[in-house]
Amino acid sequence: MDTQQNTALTRALAEVPGPLPTSGVIHIVIPHTDRFTVVGNHLAQHPGLSCTAIGIAVRIQSLPQGTEVSIKALAAHCHEGEKRIAAALRELEALGYLQRLRERLPNGRVITRTVFCNQPTALLHPRQTSGPQRPAVTTTPQAPAPPQAQTPAPAPAVRPERPMPPATSDQSEQTDPPAPETPAPVPLPPPSPFATPPAPLFVPLVPPPTAPKPPPRPLPRPTELTPELDRAATALLSDLPRHAPQFTLSEDDLRRLVPGVAAWLERAARPDAIRHALTDDPPHPLKHPAKLLKYRLTELLPPPPPGIHDLAALARPHIRVTPFQTCDDCDRAFRSPTPGHCRDCREHRTHRAHHADQTSHQAHRTEDVRSAA
Repeated sequence: MDTQQNTALTRALAEVPGPLPTSGVIHIVIPHTDRFTVVGNHLAQHPGLSCTAIGIAVRIQSLPQGTEVSIKALAAHCHEGEKRIAAALRELEALGYLQRLRERLPNGRVITRTVFCNQPTALLHPRQTSGPQRPAVTTTPQAPAPPQAQTPAPAPAVRPERPMPPATSDQSEQTDPPAPETPAPVPLPPPSPFATPPAPLFVPLVPPPTAPKPPPRPLPRPTELTPELDRAATALLSDLPRHAPQFTLSEDDLRRLVPGVAAWLERAARPDAIRHALTDDPPHPLKHPAKLLKYRLTELLPPPPPGIHDLAALARPHIRVTPFQTCDDCDRAFRSPTPGHCRDCREHRTHRAHHADQTSHQAHRTEDVRSAA
């Protein structure tokens, strides 16, 4: 059986026109005669769709109208589970290939209609195509109208009524009236290159899980990789296995990661802080320690230390200091914005003034009593 297959394959390769490529795939194209579906390369090679989504789209496109294409119905005929099929349908819905519409029937029942379009971009630009293409809504093909030059003369039953010409002796001069002329189609103007493109029909709110991810950030580098920074970074990376044996690096990985550690050291990061940030809580098992160190050196990079001008903004506000004064009575030093007396002298003066007032008031009362007597 293997020999027959190899012989048939060799014979088929010999019939491929042109020289065979030295690498890559070689196509042996056998034309289909029945049971085939035309799939555009925009779907088969879509960069934003997963292979599961492309396969589900091809399967839906090959099914006749009215076939149920729910998640459970597709899972019953596919090896993928319901979660992968649901994710693939969301990808197709986000890019316009699939749309699920809810419709209420006259009896009050709500149903979901699934609409699949094999060319969603053609719906956005219907006038930019070369011919009058329209989305197919039925599976019954319609024969194209033949050219006008080959159209036979219309039957007398549908010919428009016109007055008959007067009879003449020469019957050969009698000819049928000309058929009504069909107005020529007006050509559409070419699209303007400055025209604003129409808004897309479907705007995904959440990118699909297979959307292209942004490129990874480069490894940080110091302003200048001095010999001192190079030696310190090399020593720190070489000392990591003593604290965490799973972070054993090759010499090439160590040289690639030295600029990242040097950038941390340039930003006044302490070696023990760098070691803890790089080795704490690693995944288990750790398969690629160099990749983990590169990710942490890039994503956990501390900010640069503040400069002199930045520290000036953090200076403490000016505090007004109350000067020392000398008491006029006891020569004791005290804080006061103006010269005068200290607290004890002020209290003593107040007490003496109050005692003097009481003595004077008592003397006046005694004198008044004597005068009355």
